[in-house]
Amino acid sequence: MDTSVILPVEAEGFIQSLEPFSLKEVGSDRWFRQHEYIEKLNIQAILNASAMHDEFVKDLLVSFGKIPVLVHEMILVEVWKQKVFPILCQLQDFNPENTFPLYMVIHHEATIINLLETIMFHKDSCDAADDSVLDLVDYCHRKLTLLASEAIRDVSVTYDQGKQIRSIEVRELQVQSSALEFEISLKAVSVLRYITDHAESISVINRMLCIHNLPCVLVQLIDRCPWSRSREGEAQKYIDGKWQKIPVEDQLKMTKLDGQVWLSLYNLLLKEECQRKYDFSSFNKSQLLKLRGFLTDILIDQLPNLVDLQRFLAHLAVTDPAPPKKGLILEQIPEMWNHIVSENSGKWKAIAKYQVKETFSPSESDLRQQAQRLAQTYDLDVMESLLPEKPKCGSCGREATKRCSRCQGEWYCHRECQVKHWPKHKKACRLIAEATEKLHRDLHIDT
Repeated sequence: MDTSVILPVEAEGFIQSLEPFSLKEVGSDRWFRQHEYIEKLNIQAILNASAMHDEFVKDLLVSFGKIPVLVHEMILVEVWKQKVFPILCQLQDFNPENTFPLYMVIHHEATIINLLETIMFHKDSCDAADDSVLDLVDYCHRKLTLLASEAIRDVSVTYDQGKQIRSIEVRELQVQSSALEFEISLKAVSVLRYITDHAESISVINRMLCIHNLPCVLVQLIDRCPWSRSREGEAQKYIDGKWQKIPVEDQLKMTKLDGQVWLSLYNLLLKEECQRKYDFSSFNKSQLLKLRGFLTDILIDQLPNLVDLQRFLAHLAVTDPAPPKKGLILEQIPEMWNHIVSENSGKWKAIAKYQVKETFSPSESDLRQQAQRLAQTYDLDVMESLLPEKPKCGSCGREATKRCSRCQGEWYCHRECQVKHWPKHKKACRLIAEATEKLHRDLHIDT
């Protein structure tokens, strides 16, 4: 089955057209057109990387120098979500008939961080990001700090049935935004690891070690492990975009996220240039030595490189490294966040009011056109090809080929399993089907 979303010549046109937008333009027709381009580029990049095919999306982004544009657009939506979206939700005249365009804006940040996670694995992407790597380091630090605080791991909401439907829809948007924030922050863990793999710039290394003290932030992540939890006595880990029950025999198995954090620490503590720059103060030293308790034989068997980190920490425990030499150097500083905030400072409410009136009140025909374009972007066969493994039967767990015809959300290997599982699946099936029908009505698509 051909699962290509776009051809190389189409990708070239999309990438050449990428441009930075102003905060006021977020959600506009031009902005949405670019969002669709980036969405298709993201899907195609994942397909190419998964199939180990020619990664032409990455190559074109590098050759046309567009990675800084991606970083800018991601930070732009991050600022919008923090500064404009809360005001917009509180406006009295914010009563949209359809909130889907707003959700797509909220989702845009996740799309770009996903694309960056795919392409930043390669050194030439990191090099092509140029000065925007500093902005990306700051972005990752913000997300990892949020993740370490565990403030975004569990998102739940209860509705006051007495409130108006409008406020419930707004609350749903806020919950969706919070849920995405957790996903985005996990992607930032991987992006940071790739930066630590490839970073050679003194400014980038100084930013990670001296300004943000990322080794200590990473120690916090190891200690708290926000992608692991216990529910009703069951151990769960967040793997492949969802919480999964972990059998007892697999509970000590390292996840991809665990590996990314450990590899980032390995790079930041063992690279010669990093060791010269980092201040092994008494506080930093005490934090780093916490890692010794986590470096078990079982962990090192899964990631043998960590034996070098174990030796380093054993040496650190009995020595006091000399403080770093502070020479006079000219450093680059990140600009994107500060520029966007300073350019729009004092205008947040005005921007929110403008967007309510001009951007997020589309006509019926506009919504229909947007829905048609999005349907073309999110092709079901292509989406299924992105699944990390074959679907499993909801009843017996074996590989499944048949899908629930009503909700499309559960899989089965045989009719017998579907009938057996129906009493458990019935309620979820109804809720999913109703939500899908509502979405189709909202988007003015005939079901």
